[in-house]
Amino acid sequence: MTQNTAPRPRRADARRNVDALLDAAKAAFGTSGVDAPAKEIADLAGVGVGTLYRHFPKRSDLVKAVFQHEVDACADAAPALAEVHEPVEALEKWLHRYTEFLVTKRGLASSLHSGDPAFDALPAYFLGRLGPALGSLLDAATKSGEIRAVASPKDLLYAVSKLSLPMEDEEPGHGRRMLDLLVDGLQHGAGSSPSGS
Repeated sequence: MTQNTAPRPRRADARRNVDALLDAAKAAFGTSGVDAPAKEIADLAGVGVGTLYRHFPKRSDLVKAVFQHEVDACADAAPALAEVHEPVEALEKWLHRYTEFLVTKRGLASSLHSGDPAFDALPAYFLGRLGPALGSLLDAATKSGEIRAVASPKDLLYAVSKLSLPMEDEEPGHGRRMLDLLVDGLQHGAGSSPSGS
């Protein structure tokens, strides 16, 4: 009986360590790039370098895990937002959450596009998780009559990605305003009768 219960605290500790390492790596990648020193990441996570390498033996393992962790967090936000907001507001809040993910993705871009086969499955993972998450919000907002059914989840994911690209001499809040314009466009003409009444 003792043997069955003993490993559980270690698994919980290991999960906490992994979560701390992923958060620390995300922060370190944002400031120092994907080549941030292992010691910097381990120090930020409050663990030893050995713990980092035990969980992520190669740098590509860590980059991939950070990407997937951020995709999962973004996807998981969709049902949580849908529970507490009206459909179009949940959609808008999720799209803003998605733009936060895109900032992380840009920080990982050099690795993700390096040709390393370790990252080959990530585009499918991205669409497989975020497409359905966004699709559920789009469906709810369309059924409520708040937006028009004019864009697929994939189209909207890529459109927001393009709108969120940083521009030279960009004013503060520019990306947010562009996204708000996009949501306004989705709402334009929603709920009107086909005859135009």
